[in-house]
Amino acid sequence: MLQNSYETLFFIVDLHAITLPYDTQQLSKATRETAAIYLACGIDNSKSHVRAHVELMWLLSSATPIGWLNKMIQFKEKSHKAGGENVGVALLTYPVLMASDILLYQSDFVPVGEDQKQHLELTRELAERVNYLYGGRKWKKLGGLEFDNLERPECNNLLSIYQLISGKTKGEVAEECQNMNWGTFKPLLTDALIEHLHPIQVRYEEIMSDSAYLDKVLADGAAKAADIADATLNNVYQAMGFLRR
Repeated sequence: MLQNSYETLFFIVDLHAITLPYDTQQLSKATRETAAIYLACGIDNSKSHVRAHVELMWLLSSATPIGWLNKMIQFKEKSHKAGGENVGVALLTYPVLMASDILLYQSDFVPVGEDQKQHLELTRELAERVNYLYGGRKWKKLGGLEFDNLERPECNNLLSIYQLISGKTKGEVAEECQNMNWGTFKPLLTDALIEHLHPIQVRYEEIMSDSAYLDKVLADGAAKAADIADATLNNVYQAMGFLRR
């Protein structure tokens, strides 16, 4: 798994879940169920409730041109389906939240599906823009504080995830999936998941029956993630001219 080769962070994106109308009674339940699924699949920890994500999102929003967000295909499609002018602003600014999720941890690689590639590219462009505005020699000459540039993450696509699930080598996966479109590849990925589903289901039920364990995993994961995220957040605050925190 990726966590055996990299320092990995797995999040339950509950803030993303409220960009469209949702059931408030189900949000916390779905968060816990998602955490249990992660753990049952072999992920050694999960995180939620890291406040730095929202704070960095607001800072990044000040540097994000509205034209960039208006070009997002998902926003156009979902806003049209949800009723145009009645859609909340969160749906428009969702890609900035996703950028915050990634940039807070100075991530090198992000596994994404085809539908998220445009958002990841925006994340890369936003990192470059923030670095230009608040980093480098130009900023220091103007009296700016030392700024560690935000990393521009690379895409780790779903072929890599299929490789991990199926146990096949990179060459075998490339040969099998050559010239496949998403509609053909998706059932292939689903079949690979189903093959591993039964033991995952058993482990999921065990975790869901132990609330204390699940709560501890989430709390410990959030504390670990917050230590990393706060360092980046404070760095950006200082670079943007805020009082030292």
